[in-house]
Amino acid sequence: MTSVIQYYGTGRRKSASARVRLIPGTGQVAINGRTLEDYVGGRPGLKKEFQTPIAAADAAGRFDMIVTVRGGGIIGQVGAIRHGIARALAEAAPQNRPALRVEGLLTRDPRVKERKKYGRKKARKRFQFSKR
Repeated sequence: MTSVIQYYGTGRRKSASARVRLIPGTGQVAINGRTLEDYVGGRPGLKKEFQTPIAAADAAGRFDMIVTVRGGGIIGQVGAIRHGIARALAEAAPQNRPALRVEGLLTRDPRVKERKKYGRKKARKRFQFSKR
């Protein structure tokens, strides 16, 4: 029994969390059991966002990806997947790390939704003021 080399990366963005597994292969992608085209649903910008770490590390067609992503919306999930792919590629080939770092792909985006405060309509929006 031969063990296949696998590389793992966990990515997070907003409230989304993605676990990425890279296996040497032909470039097939499965996100929650669906293809990339099916998952992104005709949004070319999101597909491009997904492929930025692959292009930065020059790893197109070298790895099959199995992704499990939970939480958040489609934009946050794609950001989490992108972060996870970058971390897995950095683990797979440490020489890719500087290229991924320059593109800002290894840094976790800390921006999250601000909580609603009491006495306010939303996080910062106030209730309508009436002088009389």
